[in-house]
Amino acid sequence: MRRLAPILAAVLLVAPTIATDASMPTGGRSSQIRERLSDANRWRDHVMVVAHRAGWKENGETARPENSKAAIDNSVSLGVELVELDVRRSRDGALVVMHDPTLDRTTTCVGAVSDHTLEQLRRCRLKVEASGAVSAEPVPTFEEMLAHARGRILVNVDNKLEPEDLPEIVAVARRLGMADGVVVKAPIWNEERLARTQAVLDRIGSDVLFMPILADDAVREASFIEKVDRQVAAPAAELVVWHKDATTDPTSDGGPLFSAQARAVAIRNNTHLWINTYPITDRPEGMVAGGRGDGLAMSSGRPDDVYGFWIDRGVTIIQTDEPKALIGWLERRGLRRPYSTGS
Repeated sequence: MRRLAPILAAVLLVAPTIATDASMPTGGRSSQIRERLSDANRWRDHVMVVAHRAGWKENGETARPENSKAAIDNSVSLGVELVELDVRRSRDGALVVMHDPTLDRTTTCVGAVSDHTLEQLRRCRLKVEASGAVSAEPVPTFEEMLAHARGRILVNVDNKLEPEDLPEIVAVARRLGMADGVVVKAPIWNEERLARTQAVLDRIGSDVLFMPILADDAVREASFIEKVDRQVAAPAAELVVWHKDATTDPTSDGGPLFSAQARAVAIRNNTHLWINTYPITDRPEGMVAGGRGDGLAMSSGRPDDVYGFWIDRGVTIIQTDEPKALIGWLERRGLRRPYSTGS
């Protein structure tokens, strides 16, 4: 279990300060989402939806800049529970939100993110990848994106740095009074990685939700899954089912991470099972979902063979590039429970 540790000293970022009352709870709808995230066994009849890169695609096409405020706004309007934000550093150490290590694909600038100061990055404008349409949004700081999401939706932090950078990421959330508004995560594939992650979590403290990423090329035993769940007190486990050959058939059983024993571990530890159905650029469709990803669901018109397949194997959180279509499919099957509108 994670142990309380003294809150880290505020980290100096070369970024504008966002005024906030750090004592104020996140509140709003995000508090209800966190409650469901923290109590999997009570909410197994409700499938939570995570918008990949904040929600940039619709019907297989890029509809808005990824990792943008516009994407967060759209995800909130759809009823998505979490948005994924990718965190990197500028040359002068500021935490910024950008998926790629370079700026070329998604902004009006070129070159490595880490070669630009924050001041230089602020001159770059986000663009829609497919059309090249330029938005008014500059490359955002992590702090700005958290503030934009605050109280409306939870943030799934995809740390493109090292596990040891997580305390600084958490310090930003705490400064905004958003310790309860983020989920941080790290891949764990063996005992050494578990120990390394635990050392970081001891520095962070227990008020921030942490989720392990477990992949079936390294983690195959339910006993190790249970050890990780118990040691890091995770509300969910992000599970990667590799599908490296596009010519092979999709997984028929979900592999070792979705065995009967692994599902029993999730129930015993009150933990959500999380699958990623989005595609990876220039890789086989459904590569991280056993060949059962968004492409098969949308382009081939087989959502039951994707979302239905994983839900039948215990999944209660799906990260997707198609949040609108997925939420509609879930609602038609009675797999969404409404949130209170009084918060």
